[in-house]
Amino acid sequence: MIETTVFDTKPYDREYLGKVTGAARIAWRFHEFRLSAETASSAKGSQAVCIFVNDQADRECLKIIAAQGVKLIALRCAGFNNVDLAAAKEYGLAVVRVPAYSPHAVAEHTVGLLLTLNRKIHRAYNRVRELNFSLSGLVGFDIFGKTVGIIGTGKIGRIAAQIFRGFGAVVVAYDPFPSQEWATANGIQYVDLDTLLTASDIISLHVPLLAETRHLVNERSLSQMKQGVFIVNTSRGKLIDTTALIASLKTGHIGGVALDVYEEEEGVFFEDLSGKVLMDDALSHLLVFPNVLITAHQAFLTHEALSEIARVTTLNILSQEMNEPFLKGTTL
Repeated sequence: MIETTVFDTKPYDREYLGKVTGAARIAWRFHEFRLSAETASSAKGSQAVCIFVNDQADRECLKIIAAQGVKLIALRCAGFNNVDLAAAKEYGLAVVRVPAYSPHAVAEHTVGLLLTLNRKIHRAYNRVRELNFSLSGLVGFDIFGKTVGIIGTGKIGRIAAQIFRGFGAVVVAYDPFPSQEWATANGIQYVDLDTLLTASDIISLHVPLLAETRHLVNERSLSQMKQGVFIVNTSRGKLIDTTALIASLKTGHIGGVALDVYEEEEGVFFEDLSGKVLMDDALSHLLVFPNVLITAHQAFLTHEALSEIARVTTLNILSQEMNEPFLKGTTL
């Protein structure tokens, strides 16, 4: 048995991790609170810790868990910007992740957000429930014929691009490492970032959070975009400078924004704060715009994605126990 402390867990984490074949060989210890330097002592006695996107595995935290005998950090997500990899290596901690659980889940949610925002489905739903069947103020636009800019053509970005092509949109893409064969096969054109920003009616973000992508959407890039552009972000919150976004929304330059992630989502997303005062002024401001739609980091939340996350995470942990190689692509 390998003792594993799981942080930031929800009921679906317990359900899906418990279903995986071989999971009985892992002694799961579930905590609802997040991993941080303050909570790291709760991993005492474990050989592995399992964390999610908002856990903070910084140097101080890693020093504590390594001193307690932890050998493995298993991320049940693709992103790893919350882990100090240099410190992990220094303290002899292996780090593994789930590099691709269901790119279709995130890509489909991306398109769903855009359709909901553009066609005002959420507003119509609320009206009809109050027996208000007026169509006033619900005008949207056809995606057909519009130019959609895809920033980042990894697995998710490619699927999103192909879905938009299915609508009859013109799709342009930017990626520092373009896949020309894929683009040609799907009728998609790679362009430089400036061209994409100025040409696109809809811009969708599909890049990881790196030093060079932080605040990719900022005051300058927003000013380059078309009047009335729609922006969708299902990738990482810090890709967008929220202050600059709000300023652009207030001027009316941005036509609409759909977000599944938010720059300062830690401590807010995944939590029920319905009986509390929201202390984040920027998020509160975003929520009052009629042309902003926000979901709480749920793009990944499908049966298929949760099953794959649980499967790969479990196999990564069991590989550590058996001293076997990790699954291809999961190590960092």
